[in-house]
Amino acid sequence: MSARSTPGGAGRPGSVRTAFVSGGRLAGWAARFGAAHGGFRISDDDDGVRLVAADGTTALIQAPWPPDGRPGRGADPLERLASVAAQPRTAGLVLVRRGGYAVGVAREGVLLASKAGSRYVQSRTAAGGQSQQRFARRRANQADELVEKVAAHAATVFGGQQIEYLAPGGDRTLAGLVMDQPALRRYASVPRLDFLDVPDPNGAVMRKAAADVCAARIQVADAPD
Repeated sequence: MSARSTPGGAGRPGSVRTAFVSGGRLAGWAARFGAAHGGFRISDDDDGVRLVAADGTTALIQAPWPPDGRPGRGADPLERLASVAAQPRTAGLVLVRRGGYAVGVAREGVLLASKAGSRYVQSRTAAGGQSQQRFARRRANQADELVEKVAAHAATVFGGQQIEYLAPGGDRTLAGLVMDQPALRRYASVPRLDFLDVPDPNGAVMRKAAADVCAARIQVADAPD
């Protein structure tokens, strides 16, 4: 079980929490979930595989990537999803916020290459008049420099790797601008995975993101009162 998952943990009635579990450990996670909640039935929904427990708790499980012509094997939807999640696939990660950035290549939850750094972008100011305009120009210049720098680093880190998916994260606007840079034009047609909600990127944040992006995403909803 991933250290980031809590299959039997009790939450507030009706609360939802997210866990990331690798494909190879998903069967064990499901067994512990069932033991903690009185067993479950499997529902194969359009948005993933849902475990509906006897006590009303549910777990929506989604594969980290689509089958893409490589369907999983197994006797039921959960086994097939776990098989897909366990397939070795390569993702390029681009994490960026105003306080820093991290780019990397992940496969089977492990970083093959990465680069992280800090680059300050000034926050918005409440000042008015010419001061506000001056701060706005400075902020825009800092953001442009950050975007160009991150795109250049990403192109270098991705080089020589067979990137099958892109996983942006952090600040949606900045990440989108990085992806649109000419330095990453060759990756414009690469499929994108779900956006990663991460804090200011650094080496530790990137390592966790690399593990999460290659793992099944599980949303556990506690039974309502």
